[in-house]
Amino acid sequence: MKKLLALFAIIASLASCQSKASREAEIQKAKQATIDSMAAAASAKQHLIDSMRTVAARNAEKNTQTENNSQATATKKKKGLGNVSKGAIIGAGAGAITGALVDKKHGEGAIVGSLIGAGAGAATGVVINHVQKKKKKKTTN
Repeated sequence: MKKLLALFAIIASLASCQSKASREAEIQKAKQATIDSMAAAASAKQHLIDSMRTVAARNAEKNTQTENNSQATATKKKKGLGNVSKGAIIGAGAGAITGALVDKKHGEGAIVGSLIGAGAGAATGVVINHVQKKKKKKTTN
């Protein structure tokens, strides 16, 4: 019986050593698979970055060509508000104040006054633009 128990203990220890080795092999395989998938993802990201840089370089090339063409025929671009929008803003403000003062229902009067004032101001801005274009045309001829 003692020999049987000793034999069983030896077999159990050998089996545990083999399973430990196979577990370590499985862990190493899993680690390697993780490393490989991370490398593949990094490669895909790098490919995406490279393609984006290529597209950006093409766009920059087109922009420089467009800028060179537009500089030859460039006209001054206006910055800020035009006469129509300035007139609409000023008219809306003046109309809102007047409407609030004149009407008994101050809120409704302000709304109606701002709408009427904005329309009148925009119309005035259109007229001013028309007069300026006429003057500009006259001076260029």
